[in-house]
Amino acid sequence: MKILKNFLFVLMLVSLGAYAQEDTKEERKPGHTNENKFKQLYDEFATPNMFRTGSGAPGPAYYQQQADYKMDIVLDDEKARLYGDETITYTNNSPDVLTYLWVQLDQNVRAKDSKSPLINGSGVGPAAFPSTVTNTYLKPRFDGGFNIEHVKDGNGKDLKFMVNRTMMRIELPEAMKTGDQFSFQIKWWYNINDHVNQGGRSGYEYFPEDDNRAYVIAQFYPRMAVYNDVEGWQNSQFWGRDEFALPFGNFDVNITVPADHILDGTGVLTNREEVFSKQMMKRYKKALKSYDEPVVIVTQEEAEKAEKSRSKKTKTWRLSAKMVRDFGFTSSRKFIWDMMAVKLGERDVMAVSLYPKEGNPLWEEWSTKAVASTLKSYSRMTFDYPYHKAISVHAKSQGMEYPMICWNYGRPDKDGNYSDRTKYGMMSVIIHEVGHNFFPMIVNSDERQWTWMDEGLDTFLQYIAEQDFGKWYPDALSPNDETYPSRRGPARKIVRYMGGDQDYIAPIMSKGLNTYQFGNNAYGKPATGLNILRETIMGRELFDYAFKEYANRWMFKHPTPEDFFRTMEDASAFDLDWFWRGWFYTTDYTDIGVKEVKKFVVTDVPNENGKKIAERYNLDPDALVYFIPEGEEGYDEAMKSKTAIEEVSTVKEYLMDNFTPEERKNLKASPKYFYQVTYNKPGGLVMPLIVEYEYADGTKEKVTFPAQIWRLNDKEVTRAIASDKEIISITVDPDLETADVDTSNNAWPKEVKESDFEKFKNKKIKG
Repeated sequence: MKILKNFLFVLMLVSLGAYAQEDTKEERKPGHTNENKFKQLYDEFATPNMFRTGSGAPGPAYYQQQADYKMDIVLDDEKARLYGDETITYTNNSPDVLTYLWVQLDQNVRAKDSKSPLINGSGVGPAAFPSTVTNTYLKPRFDGGFNIEHVKDGNGKDLKFMVNRTMMRIELPEAMKTGDQFSFQIKWWYNINDHVNQGGRSGYEYFPEDDNRAYVIAQFYPRMAVYNDVEGWQNSQFWGRDEFALPFGNFDVNITVPADHILDGTGVLTNREEVFSKQMMKRYKKALKSYDEPVVIVTQEEAEKAEKSRSKKTKTWRLSAKMVRDFGFTSSRKFIWDMMAVKLGERDVMAVSLYPKEGNPLWEEWSTKAVASTLKSYSRMTFDYPYHKAISVHAKSQGMEYPMICWNYGRPDKDGNYSDRTKYGMMSVIIHEVGHNFFPMIVNSDERQWTWMDEGLDTFLQYIAEQDFGKWYPDALSPNDETYPSRRGPARKIVRYMGGDQDYIAPIMSKGLNTYQFGNNAYGKPATGLNILRETIMGRELFDYAFKEYANRWMFKHPTPEDFFRTMEDASAFDLDWFWRGWFYTTDYTDIGVKEVKKFVVTDVPNENGKKIAERYNLDPDALVYFIPEGEEGYDEAMKSKTAIEEVSTVKEYLMDNFTPEERKNLKASPKYFYQVTYNKPGGLVMPLIVEYEYADGTKEKVTFPAQIWRLNDKEVTRAIASDKEIISITVDPDLETADVDTSNNAWPKEVKESDFEKFKNKKIKG
């Protein structure tokens, strides 16, 4: 036993690099608070309560408000103006007494006196397009804000209200207690913006060739703000970037448009037989049973014919939606319309597309199929899509989402030709915007505060859905692409951003309005982080289970970031506080490398350092095994014999005395080579240490050390390796899984692997 203890003691000394160190006296350092990267997130997280539990689930006292709408909308195509009259019924399910209500007036971001254009800096460049000069300096500002005609209670009595930019406070005649309902009516109108030239998430596109407009209409009505247990009223102003926080409710909306318009929107079309022709009804019934190819409801020929007419009559389309947070619609006489059924569990859902002829031939081929594929992919990862349809609308320079409907870009040239970039861009934006039905339209996070909770989670699932789409519809891929060429998702795609100028990077946990590089911060980095969690840290099985648990816990509810973080840990038994802190709360980046590799030879003949060890610790020199590092006295002589550890007399004696012949037979191969590898972490971000060893016989072995290997030393860690084969190279993160910003330090010997990394970084992603 003494031999074994001595043997293990020396191994410990070697692994710590302490085989020849002398005692040194250092000045005692002052104490400090807990700066460990693995410190739990108790300081960052709110204390669990009856509304939100420590597990990340809604608590027994969880509540949410309800806002129901009845609206009559008139679209004036001649004036490009929208008129509205709505009755809102608000239910107070909170334990609090409310004395006023907050209503969102998002169209006021385009009011003449809007302050939104004044929050960004501007300058004069050396040259500009004439159109830029005209739009910036010569044109009067477009007046697109709400014109509120009146706000009345259910008895027709005027209510006192105050407008503060994009928010309106309505004074209640009597305080609302728990369970109370209050109905009030608002009448308004506004000028619809040209979203192509004036910007905005909705509006119209004008087609001068046939003097028509295509409308995509949203944020068109005064909408209730969210009141919740986290911050009371979410009445943060809309400056134009951050999106929306909205309560759920039921909508009954009547929309009157020119009689020759085609219209669709959020909700069930309740008067289909009134607004459809007999031919359209026949085609619609066929589409209900078509699962492979879209059925055209309005043909291109019919749409082109409608473009040339101008009906003076009107038609009212009636839409009814239950348990939605918002409402959007589209209308134009230019629209081609197709539909296809999608089987989700035991239900059929309709995948729908509307597009002008300018979208063909690309849209008729791939839009509805992209919708259908997205619904299947997202449902697999979360829950079966609960609504009866999902609509993709073609709109130039748009990519925006609402319940059951979204608008998407991607247009061929006038001859119908399009590049791979246009094709993939169109497919990706449809997948992304349709995917928003899940986040945040159903899992209803606060977009105004936490942009990443909808954009980041959606972009993560978009990557999975894109890869599915490429598998299910290989004809959609270009000849040179084996898989769908996703723009975001894999770790290497975020490296340039992560390693960029720290003066222009903000943590993910920042209000979207206040971040630099909005796309990378709100879309790319959170999506990549979740992909790393799924593929590298947790594994697909654990991640997918936990992610689905989060989606199901919070569908049709209002989650916070903490609810997501806690649920992912609760459902997986993975302590991920180190990951959330580093990836979401800081701008740290990954940089892990091979600092030093030492080779050792094993012998029972001590050199000078070996003798010092025995003497220093008062050990029997004949009872020790000695590890001599390359370059020290005795190394070359010992290497000539390539001594196996079992051939060292002290070990041999121990084997003979302590193992039966059968046990000795089952011992693993005797190590002939010993190494001490020191890995360092110049980057601040904690990540698993992924190492690939290449041996002289051409074989390779990959070992993943959990992130916790850095828990006691955030700068570097040393590992001792005993091998029966000679290691000829060591590579950290060989498949670029951790978003390492500097791969020049990832290999030993350095010159062997550097060119291999460059090849890998330039090759196409597969899966």
